[in-house]
Amino acid sequence: MSDNQHQPHQNPYPYGQQPYDPYAQPQQQPPQAHQPYQSQPQQPYGYEGYEGYEDYHGYAGQAAHEQPHGQPQPSAPYGQDAYAAPAPAAHQGAHQHQAAPYGSAHGTTATAEPAPAAPAAPTAPLKPNQRARAEGRSPIIPPGIQPAALTAVLALLLALAAPVARPLLAVPVVLLQAVTAAGWFRLNGMWPARQGIALAFLGGVATDVGLLTTPREDAPLVALGTLGVWCLLVIVLQLRNRSSADERMYALTAGLTSSALAVLAAGHLAADPNAVVVGGAAVALAVLVRALPLPGPVTLVLGLLAGAGGGLAAAQLTGMGTAGALLGLAAGGCALIGLRVASYDYPSKFVHMTAGVALPLALAAPAVYVLGRALG
Repeated sequence: MSDNQHQPHQNPYPYGQQPYDPYAQPQQQPPQAHQPYQSQPQQPYGYEGYEGYEDYHGYAGQAAHEQPHGQPQPSAPYGQDAYAAPAPAAHQGAHQHQAAPYGSAHGTTATAEPAPAAPAAPTAPLKPNQRARAEGRSPIIPPGIQPAALTAVLALLLALAAPVARPLLAVPVVLLQAVTAAGWFRLNGMWPARQGIALAFLGGVATDVGLLTTPREDAPLVALGTLGVWCLLVIVLQLRNRSSADERMYALTAGLTSSALAVLAAGHLAADPNAVVVGGAAVALAVLVRALPLPGPVTLVLGLLAGAGGGLAAAQLTGMGTAGALLGLAAGGCALIGLRVASYDYPSKFVHMTAGVALPLALAAPAVYVLGRALG
């Protein structure tokens, strides 16, 4: 007997494996070996432990069960991973059918970092009129002592030049007309208004020329004639304005008023020299007393009394007598009205240094002319 007959039969498939039979039926796992997907705890995204095609149906059924009734369940297209992120919950809205972002699938949310706030630009300190407007205080802001001092200086120049000669008196009058024209436009918030200011100033100068070349008795005709011509010029100037109708009307009224004030300021040239002296003294004292740091009603009464007293004192020097007190009271009252107008609607310092200086003397000119002729 050969050695092959005595060797035991060895299995060519070790470890108990069976040969592969292509015609054999696939063996089914016992029911206890496979647990349904629903009974297993939900695995995070990317879990590799799925066990076949049956588990896919179990997972899909569970996802469909979590959707609200009546909502269509989209099917995964060919080539798409069947184990993508589960559909969002019903309370997130029916329009959210796309897969959740990678960060949210793993329980992390990506929040955009807020942009750093830009540093606030340094703001300039508010001006007194801007501070008063912001705090809601009264729109009436008196010019103060500096404009009052300038008005007193200009009134003193008029009083000193009037007795000498009319051409010399024309110098402070022209300065008064220039400041009046600029101040009125600035008081009305129109700046720069070069054409309007220049036209109003030229109207005052034209009136001065007419008064210097005619007798004093013809002063009203000269003033009215110049004012009529300048009204037509102001209207023609506004015809070239391409702004809105409201803005053109506002510019027209400002131009007419500024021209009228410049013509009225020329009344000092037409008035009696003694009346100009009395009126200048009354205006200077009235505005200085009005600028004192006292309650408003007190300074108002004191300003009127100072104007009357200054007029009376100046009248004693010029020979007008006690009539100078009445002239001084009228001139001082017109000057205080001019100060009130220059204090209106949160005026700036520039308004105070122009309109606050010129309006008291410009409004006092008619009173000086009329009462000077009546009392002299």
